[in-house]
This record gives sequence, C-alpha cells and structure tokens, in this order.
Amino acid sequence: MKLMKLFVACAIAILASAIPAQVATNVPDPVPGAKPATVEHIKIHGTALEGNLEGDAVDRDAIVFLPPSYEKDKKRRYPVVYALHGYSIGAEQWTKEIHVPQTIEGAFSQGAKEMIVVLPDSKTIYNGSMYSSSVTTGDFENYVARDVVAYMDAHYRTIPNRTSRGLVGHSMGGYGASRIGMKHPDVFGALYIMSPCCMSPMAGGGPGPADQMKERAIAGEKKVAAAKSPADLAAQSPGFASAQYATAAAWAPDPKNPPLYFDLPTKDGVPVPEIQAKYAANSPLAFVDQYVGNLKQYRAIAMDVGDQDGLRFDTIKLHDILDNYGIANSFEVYSGTHTSAVADRFQNHVMPFFSKNLCFTADCR
Repeated sequence: MKLMKLFVACAIAILASAIPAQVATNVPDPVPGAKPATVEHIKIHGTALEGNLEGDAVDRDAIVFLPPSYEKDKKRRYPVVYALHGYSIGAEQWTKEIHVPQTIEGAFSQGAKEMIVVLPDSKTIYNGSMYSSSVTTGDFENYVARDVVAYMDAHYRTIPNRTSRGLVGHSMGGYGASRIGMKHPDVFGALYIMSPCCMSPMAGGGPGPADQMKERAIAGEKKVAAAKSPADLAAQSPGFASAQYATAAAWAPDPKNPPLYFDLPTKDGVPVPEIQAKYAANSPLAFVDQYVGNLKQYRAIAMDVGDQDGLRFDTIKLHDILDNYGIANSFEVYSGTHTSAVADRFQNHVMPFFSKNLCFTADCR
C-alpha cells in the first residue's frame, strides 16, 4: 500500500498545485511610463516531438515578447528567457497568469535590462507533457532545450550563448525547469524554479484511506481499458482528471501497449513495483545527486515558493540539497498561495534576477 501512495500522491500533487492556476493572481499596478513590448505569436516545429505515439501536435504554439528597443536598435542582440507554464494551462493561459506583457514592461521600466522572453506551449492531450522525454508524448525535454532555443537563435537577434539564456518555470513548469536545468547546463546559464511540483513521488502526502486509493486506482484502470484512443480517454477525464494519464504517458511509456502506449503503476488496484520505480526515477529529489557537477556550472540559481503552498516542503528539500553540495542558490518562502503572487514574482523577482545574472554582451563566456 505504501507503493500505491507513491503513484496516487504524485497525481494528487499535480491536481492540488494546478487547480489554483485557474484563478486570478494578484497583479502589480502598471508602472507609469512603461514602454510597450512587442508580442508575437509563432509556431515552432518540434523535431524532438516527431513520431510521438500520443498524436500530439509537432508544430507548437509559442509567444515571444520583444523588448521596447528591439525594433529601433536593429544591430542590438539580446539574452533570452524561456518561461515554462504549469499543468492544465498552455502558453496563452500562462500569459494571463503572469500578466504579460505588463509585468515584463514594468520590470524594464523599473531598471531590469531588456531581454527577450519566450513562452513555449507544452500542453498535451492529457493537459501536460511534464517536460519529459517519452516516445508516447514526444521528447519535450529536448523540444525546449534544443528545438525552441535553436528556433529563437535562427529567427531573432539573440545572443546565442548559454550565459545569455535563462530558464524559469512555475508548478509543472518548475518541475520542467528543474529537470531540464539539471541536464542542460550547456544550453542555459541561469535558472529560476518557481513553486515546483512533482519533486518526489510522495509530494502532497497520501490522498486518503487505503481502500479509497485502491478504488481510485481501479476506476482509472477501467477507463484506460475501455478507451479506444488517447482522445477518447481524455474526453472521459476532462481537466485535472487527466493528471494520472499525463504522468503515465510521460514517465511510463510503452510502445507495445496500444492504443494509449503507457503503463499504469497499478493492476487491479495493486501496485506494480517496476512501473512505480519509473515514476520515482523521474523525481528531481531522487536524481539531483547525479547532476551536481552540472548545477555548479550555472551563473546563478534561484527558487521560491509560497508559505501557503503545499509544495513548499519539497522545494525546501531541494534547496537544502543544493546547500549541502555547496551549490550557490537564493531561496525565498514568500507570503502567498501556489499562484497568488506569481505575477508579482515574475515582474519584481524573476526578471530582475535574469537582468543581474545573464550576460548582455556577445563576448560572454
């Protein structure tokens, strides 16, 4: 039964952290005189996503925010910040949660150096890719780290150097920033992790009595057995109910198990240890020790989480691990829930952090 808690609690943690993402966040007041950024809606082809068994889109939406001087100073190049959204929302909804471009413009007006900000979209048929590498969903880890970065460097006046690239994410995006950041210090030079979900399979604690957990697991298994396609299963499990399938598709892919091409971590409500081990293997608190050398390559790392956010406990654990290894990182537990302060944090903490810690000249090393 303890193993079952590993599976169900991970899905519950995603649900618990994602639900507040649908409510309005506290937005900083507009900064008087702030100059407008340019907003561009584009498509980025995902070579890393080609052939995914789930049938998710390979040409993905992305939203690019160009700083006020971009159109005027045609010879100037800029650092780029890649901002990853959470579960159940895509890039467009993410703009409303962090209230961009207003918060970007406000940050520039208050002294942050000008940079490009990119919001790639990784919403899948089950409402989230987990920014993981899976034949079922596609390799979203390398979509972000390779395909999106390469597109930006080819189509915009970026500074194509790791020290001029920042990676930030919130909730599932915080998980993605952790995972991608640990594995790709050759691509990014500064890392900001906001209220990350899914740091450990036990995140969020057990969802209830053992008999109720078993009933939930069996109900999910029945839906999977009856589904004729990923679209059919998604239709049966709208919104946050798809979280258990999003994690299964990301962390337990199975190319020999059509039509859904993933394995659930229970059978008849009983834990399947080898599948649950795959979940544990995708938990940053479990694999962070393997990437200590990579994390030490970053110019700067920051983390924050609200004092009313159930995810704060695992975020604190990650901070403590980095401290134990002597990896420099700033960390703050601020007053707020999972999403209440995210727009303020983006303007007044995330943007100034990258302004201070990215390289703004072409000769960076």
